Parts: sequence; C-alpha cells; structure tokens
Amino acid sequence: MAQKPSIPKGTRDFSPEEVARRNYIFDKIKTEFKKFGFQPIETPSFENSSTLMGKYGDEGDRLIFKILNSGDFLKKADKNALQEMDSPKLTPSISEKALRYDLTVPFARYVVQHQNEIEFPFKRYQIQPVWRADRPQKGRFREFFQCDADVVGSDSLWQEVEFIQLYDSVFSSLGLDGVTIKINNRKVLSGFAEMIGESDKLIDFTVALDKLDKIGKDGVVKEMREKGISEEAIDKIQPIFGLNGDFAAKIEGLKNILSASEIGKKGIAELEFIQKAIEEMPLKTAKPDLEVTLARGLNYYTGAIFEVAAPENVKMGSIGGGGRYDDLTGIFGLKNMSGIGISFGLDRIYMVLEELDLFPETVTAGTKVLFINFGEKEAFYAMKAVRELRKEGIVAELYPEDTKMGKQMKHADKRNIPYVVLAGDEEMKAQKFTLKHMKSGEQNAIDLRALIEKLK
Repeated sequence: MAQKPSIPKGTRDFSPEEVARRNYIFDKIKTEFKKFGFQPIETPSFENSSTLMGKYGDEGDRLIFKILNSGDFLKKADKNALQEMDSPKLTPSISEKALRYDLTVPFARYVVQHQNEIEFPFKRYQIQPVWRADRPQKGRFREFFQCDADVVGSDSLWQEVEFIQLYDSVFSSLGLDGVTIKINNRKVLSGFAEMIGESDKLIDFTVALDKLDKIGKDGVVKEMREKGISEEAIDKIQPIFGLNGDFAAKIEGLKNILSASEIGKKGIAELEFIQKAIEEMPLKTAKPDLEVTLARGLNYYTGAIFEVAAPENVKMGSIGGGGRYDDLTGIFGLKNMSGIGISFGLDRIYMVLEELDLFPETVTAGTKVLFINFGEKEAFYAMKAVRELRKEGIVAELYPEDTKMGKQMKHADKRNIPYVVLAGDEEMKAQKFTLKHMKSGEQNAIDLRALIEKLK
C-alpha cells in the first residue's frame, strides 16, 4: 500500500484562492514600494554558510537549515568530530551552504559585493521566501515570505519619516484602518539604563522592559530583579511606567526623565523631529504612537525602532517592524554604512484581512465564461470565440471533452464560473452564441461583438 503523501511540518500548500489573496497583498506592497522609489533585488535562496553563520547569535544559528554538500559528503567529514558525535564541529566539514534565515544579511552581503555598482543612498525592496528550523505554531512557519524595504548610505531622519509614511500607505491601500505604528529610539533606551546606573545591563534591562504589554509592570519589575538590577535602579525607572498622553506629551515627559543623559537627549531630539514631521504631514489611516518600552532586537538597532500593531479588534502580534542600524555592512568589512529598514509580516497581514473580511471579491475571480463542448466542429467554432475573448482580456475556457452537458454545467458551478456559452448547430448557422448566467438562469443569443461587450 502506497504511503500517504505529506509535507514537512511548518510548510504549507496554498490553494488557488489563497495564492490569489497572497498575490493581492504582494501587489499592493510592491506598488507602494515603487511609489516611494525603492528598487527590487533578489538574492539566492541559499548562501555560503560563512555568510550566514555567526550573524544571528547562537539561537539564530541553531535555526538555520544547513545543506549537505553534494556527492559523498562524508568523504571530507572531520573524522574526529564524526567519531565523537560532535555536531557543531562536524557541520562545517559536511555542509558549506545554508538556506537563508532572513533577507537582511544577504542584503548586507549584496551591498558589499556590489558596492562599486550601487548608487548611494540605495533604496531596495525584496520579497522572497526565507527558512527557519523553528518550532511550528500558529502564525510561525519554517518557510515563509519576508517583504523588506531598506535604505543604506544615508543617516538622514527624513528616511524614518518616509518609512512611517510607507507603512501608512501600504495599510491604507489594503483598506486596513486602525493600525498603530509604535515608535521608539535605541538612544532613549540607552538613556534609561544610564540614568539608573545600569548601562552594563542595558540588554537585560530593555529585554524586560519590552515585555511590559505582555507581563505588566509587576512582571517587568520581577524580571529586572532576577537579572540583578538593583532596587534603587528599579525605583528610578518608575516614571517610565507613568508616561501617557499623545506622542508630543510623551516626548515632554521623556525630556524630564532623561534631562541628565546626553545620549537620551539625542534620542529625544530624533523622536521630536519625526513627531513634528508627522504632525505637518498627517498619516491617512495609521496612528503613530511613542512606545518608550519598545526594544525589538536591541543588539541590532542603533536609532529609531518601529513596530506595527494590528487594529485593536483583532488579536494578533505585530504585523510589521524595523528600525535604524548604523553598521549593517560592517559584518562584511564595509564600515560606517548607516541604514534603516522595515519589514511586513505577510502571513499575519493575510490573517488580519481575512478576519476583517477585507479581501475584495474580485481578488479570487477566475474564469469568467466556460464554453460548453458539443463536439469537434462546435469546439472549433467555440475556440475561435475563446481566442477573441482572451485578446480582450476576458478569462475564457472551452471544456476539453464533449461529455454530458450536465457534467459540464456542474463543473462551471463548482468553480464559480458566472457564465457559460452554448454554441450548437443553430447558433453556428446564425453566427451567434447563447450566453447563460449561471445564478439567474437568464440566457440570450448574441453575436461575438455583443458577447465581448457583455463579458467586459
């Protein structure tokens, strides 16, 4: 008995309807990327292991899918590592390539490799699949698409403003109202740590702070204590939890809290620039909000930090995120190349649009008309018409076999094809076609030109 086929955990098949809906999101994002002057690039699905390994920390490295060397991969294996069952030591000798973990490190490699061909500042977008050997769960897959946009070679704060506007334009074009663009700055977080005398524990401090919306103030304080942050420092940080009001009001509150921190004041100045620019050029649907506890990959970001939250009536994690990084290409030897980038969470955006019923019906529209097959000469007559309809951009098909008419009609019904055309001896003599609407049952005999106009 043949084994039942299956797919690997964390991967998915997509039906025609799902593909159409995903392409709808891709097309909307691409359109806005192009409007903002971003250029498309693509990189290989797999990179040299040396390009990827060591760039994501120990946990990230463990989640990278390694590709076995082709041929007899054990021939060049480290024999001692093999005998000792030492996987980390063995892997480099049997695997020289790996599937990309994200689009950011390959982009950094691309910039360094093509630096003499690129005109800086360089604005790129990239929409391609990535792979992670993660534990599959709801909204988290081992194979998924990333939709990234970055600018490298400019440290201007206008880039931050543009990315906020880009987020707003994309979600507005998707009809998704009520998203919140949370904004913070790494320098503000560094200022907090400096103010409480815990600069050496910046990562521990901010990782705990970043969990405020998940575990609450008491949970954050408990985690800080567990990380060895003093009671005196925790008392000093209390004013952060009381910051409220709109963007401008929170900035004023930050000025009081960080008045003695030079790096903190730099972060505030950057946030104030963004706030005033948005005030002068209001967003269409998104709401900007200063979230002083937002951290997102602190080892990576050096300035602005973004995270996009779905509308409040949808239970969903972030649907986008990004920020400013000052030395992305430094990992490949090209120093002082400042950049900023954002990403869209395609799968989560899909789930939000589905839950809110925001996909237009036309997105999944397929074949508009099916010609019934009555035999060889009738099929020739029908196929000539199909050809003319397709020239006019109308999706038309001829049923391939001259089987029972009931079966052909049932086929059209199951595929939600709105019209069928019947063309037998009478229609052929009159050079006409009988067009039938599947739902209403209404049918009319019309010539080819009228048929084209009707189906348009």
